Amino acid sequence: MPDNKKRALGRGLDALLQSPETDITSRDISGNYVAGAIAEIDINLIEANPFQPRTEFDQTALEELAQSIKEQGVIQPVTVRKLGYNKYQLISGERRLRASKLAGLSKIPVFIRIANDEQMLELALIENIHRENLNAIEVAISYQRLVDECHMTQEAISEKVGKSRSAVANFLRLLKLPAEVQIAIRDGHISMGHARAIINIEDKEQQLKLLQQIIEDEMSVRQTEEMAEKAKKGANGERKQTNFIPEHFKSKIKSLSQTLNTKVKVKRDVKGHGSVVIDFKDEAEFDRIMELFNKQ
Repeated sequence: MPDNKKRALGRGLDALLQSPETDITSRDISGNYVAGAIAEIDINLIEANPFQPRTEFDQTALEELAQSIKEQGVIQPVTVRKLGYNKYQLISGERRLRASKLAGLSKIPVFIRIANDEQMLELALIENIHRENLNAIEVAISYQRLVDECHMTQEAISEKVGKSRSAVANFLRLLKLPAEVQIAIRDGHISMGHARAIINIEDKEQQLKLLQQIIEDEMSVRQTEEMAEKAKKGANGERKQTNFIPEHFKSKIKSLSQTLNTKVKVKRDVKGHGSVVIDFKDEAEFDRIMELFNKQ
């Protein structure tokens, strides 16, 4: 076996994922895989999994997922096995595939697998999880693939990756959050600590309101946990505390911020009580801002 082929087979994810144009039935393509690659393929090229045990899907839930996909895209790619040239079979992600068709997508992001690669996939995913530059959603997706495709329990995963079972469970729970929250985690707008607090709220609308407040008010994880606890206990704790900013306020806030050349925040509850907070970094900037007010 040539040295370059040995190297290709030893690169973990390098040996798993490939361009959809490559025909695995016609020639040796072991050196053509791309580490961590996600392909986009024609949704009509994917055939159903004949071993799919689930046959009933809630239509309302599918339509809600389809609407989310229209607005946010498919966050977690489906997994397919390439059977030959332009021929793929679904391994996992049937709800996402069905909802994507409802949403009118012509292409869908996929992880591509080849036949009899489960052991190599397991090793590659574990290797991938240990990369330093992965965000929490990417880690969660890797854990979920170990569950779905390698049939590993959370306990087995925790032993393989050197994390506690509770840590693995916390990552997997992130995939139950609304798409908007997952995107905020992926893009670094909120931390996993924020997300763990949000997930304790059952109501999706409250989750999204809290997400907006975290970003707008630059809330700490501790503040987020307090807000989530109030919402969880009921008594409208979250609603009383959440900023209720009318649309016509927002342009005035922006204008004042530009005039003062600093960040301006307005806090207001549903009863109309509120305050204006003007940021300054030091005494000199405070004096500059006060001088601007004195000129008015």
